Parts: sequence; C-alpha cells; structure tokens
Amino acid sequence: MKTKFSTSIPLLLLAAEGVLFAQPCRIEVVEKGTGWPVPMVELRTTHNVRFVTDNAGVIAFDLPELMGSETWFDVMGHGYERAKDGFGYRGVRLKPEPGKTLRVEVSRTIIARRLGRLTGGGLFAESQKLGHELDWPESGILGCDSVQNAVHQGKLFWAWGDTTLPNYPLGIFDTTSATTAPQPLASFEPPLRLKFNYFKNEKGVPRGVAKMAGSGPTWVSGYVSLPDKQGRPRLVGTYVKIKPPLDAYECGLCVWNDQTANFEPHRVLWTRSETQPKQPPAPEGHPLFWKDAAGKEWVLFGNPLPRLKCPATFEAWQDPSTWEVLKPQPTLPSAADGKPVKLHTGSAAWNSWRKRWVTVFMEAFGKPSAFGELWYAEAATPTGPWGKAVKILSHENYTFYNPRIHPEFTASDSPILIFEGTYTMQFADRPPATPRYDYNQVLYRLDLDDPRLWPAQGAD
Repeated sequence: MKTKFSTSIPLLLLAAEGVLFAQPCRIEVVEKGTGWPVPMVELRTTHNVRFVTDNAGVIAFDLPELMGSETWFDVMGHGYERAKDGFGYRGVRLKPEPGKTLRVEVSRTIIARRLGRLTGGGLFAESQKLGHELDWPESGILGCDSVQNAVHQGKLFWAWGDTTLPNYPLGIFDTTSATTAPQPLASFEPPLRLKFNYFKNEKGVPRGVAKMAGSGPTWVSGYVSLPDKQGRPRLVGTYVKIKPPLDAYECGLCVWNDQTANFEPHRVLWTRSETQPKQPPAPEGHPLFWKDAAGKEWVLFGNPLPRLKCPATFEAWQDPSTWEVLKPQPTLPSAADGKPVKLHTGSAAWNSWRKRWVTVFMEAFGKPSAFGELWYAEAATPTGPWGKAVKILSHENYTFYNPRIHPEFTASDSPILIFEGTYTMQFADRPPATPRYDYNQVLYRLDLDDPRLWPAQGAD
C-alpha cells in the first residue's frame, strides 16, 4: 500500500506538470509607436526553431525545452525589425513561461503598413492555439497565386491562379474564384479578417471556374465587367493555356456565365505555331476605366502601366480591330537618386484623394530582393508620363509579385491606398519558405499623406 501510494505521487506531479506545460506562452509582436499587431514576423531560436506571427500578430510558443529559460530570438520581419546589438544581431531575449503573455516591439522601416494575409490556411492558427479566434472558418485552401478583381452585379469578384489544397501537392489549376462586397473591410487596421464566398463543387470544396480545353493550367486576367449593347453587364477576361515550365501556347477571350458560375471560351486569339511563335497583344493584366479629353470612355489594360486600350463596351472588347496598342514607359526615375527603376508587374488606378493616377509596381531585378521591391508613382493621365518613384516596400530575399491596387476598398475622400501581392519564395535565392504565408496574398496599406511620398507627388 505504501509503495503504491509513493509511486503514484510522482505520476500525479508529472501529470500536473504536463498539463501546465501544455499551455503555450503568448508572444505578441506589435509595431512600435502604434501598438498595431504585425503579421508575418518570424522569431527564430538559436537551435533554428521558427515561429511566425499570425494575422493577429501572435505566436503560441510551446517548446518544452525552453520554457522558463532565458531565450534569444532572431527577429525577421520584411520591413519590421529590431535594432542591431553589438554583434550585429537583430533580435530579442525573452523568458517564455506557460500561460504568460510577452510583447515584442518592432520598428517599421518601410512606408507601407502590413495588414495581414488574405488567403491560405491558418490565418489565426497561433491565436487559436491560445483559445482565441475560434469562430474563424477555414476555407479549405492553403495557397493562392496572383489575384484579379472586378465589380460585377453589385459584388466584387475575385480570381486567383494556381491554388494549393490540403489533400495533394497538385491543387486547382483552372482559376479559383470568390465574391465579397465591393468594400469588404470595415477597418484598415490589423488584424485583417476578410471572408471570401468561394465558388465550390458539390462536395463543398473550392473549385476551378475556367476549365478551358487543353492540357496544363488556365490563367485568366484582364478581369472586367463591361456593358453590352443592351446595357447588360458582362464579366469578361482573357485566358491563356500554359505548359511547363511557364510557356503559353494558347490565348483567347472568355465570358462569365452567371447561371453556371463559370468562364466559358468566347474566342481563340492565338495558338502557338512556327509562323506565329509569340502571343500578340491582348486585353490582359489589370484594367482601368478612363475618359479622354473628348469624353470617350475607354478601358485600358496593363501590368503595371497600360499596354492596350479599347472602347469600354463588350462589343469593342471582343473585336480586335478596336484595340489600340500602347507603349508604356519601361523605367521610372528613382526619387532617391534619379537612377532608372525597371518596371515588372503591378497595377494602376485613379485616386480621388490625390486627383491623380497612381501605380504600385514591382521592380525587375531590384535590391535586396530581385523581385521583392515595390514602388509608388503618379501621373496626370494613365498613359503618362509617369513621374518619380518612391520605394514603399522591401523584402529580405523573398518575392512579392503582381501587386494589385484596390481602389474600390476605400471612400473617395480617403488618403488610404490598399494593395496586395503574391508572397512567394519563387525567383528568390533559395530562402526557406515562410510557413503558411508562402504562395499567398498579403495585403498592405499605404497612407498617401505620408511625407515620405512627397517626392513622388511633386512635394505638393
């Protein structure tokens, strides 16, 4: 009896101790000065265990070997950082304890503010480990490539390229889509909570909406709603069929069927052949509406600056004889040193607060990241000339391509500009993929009244 009692005491203590250590330590990462939570900040231990903040700026730290121990964390945040110590390390020393809350302040070194991740799984996974955000629903999607948007029939339509699913490495390759309200955010401060109404199959799983004939992925761009001659809005796009590694072999026009909620082929524009190896100009990229000096309304397509325009009607869009090819500026001067900045991908939009056309674009072969440096510039007309550019966002050996401005998100009198882009390890120098965030859309806010943007605004 005595032996049984004495052996059970340690077991009870171990069980109690196990329950205690099952409680993570809550680590909050916030921006110095504002206290805003900062998503996508990585804390890494000296034995290379990585933790990344969720959309609420939270980490659920649960390493039993470091509980109660003074622990050094390297801090990496793509524009949010800690000051260097005497040895050049940027980080923080913390003592994690079960059930305790610790706070880490980081300084923002970029002009844009990170609001959070839009797509993928586990947007609030760290918070949920701590018992918060438990009502946040999972979409069933883990990763989404480049976005397209159009306001159609009173809704904001979204379309993404190749999409990662949980059940197999190969996911959706014929355009995932969803809808939201045209102004889907009530606040432009983190934590970001934007719920998509995905188009799903009979099993309730997100599905592709552009199943064009032919092998390989189908990508749709030039996503825009145009009136036909009866005044009916028609949601349209330009599709390309892709074969490995990233080569287009067919391009055509497609039209959204409101009854079946699918894009249907409308007209093939080009098929690769020996006599026509290169794709001709087409209404691709991101559209914008523009009324010229004579009062004629056009829709312009570009990525980032306009490359093609046609009258803003469904009939003109489907008739290549009405299209006019444009030649955008290949570079813009840097406001910092006057050196040319080569434009790669991005979008442009009219900004009512600035009363100017604005663009957010990714630089080609920038530094420190070849395809992770984003810039802002303005123009009096969408066809230019565009003025000096100011860098607003930088990444540490990571890619952030195809940025898309969301002018519909904000009121006309707002100085806030919202944009997103695809955050991915692709085309960078073999960085480790950021858990959950890699190959997903991340949303940023740019305050156009920030004095650091004055050089791009003519200092007005």
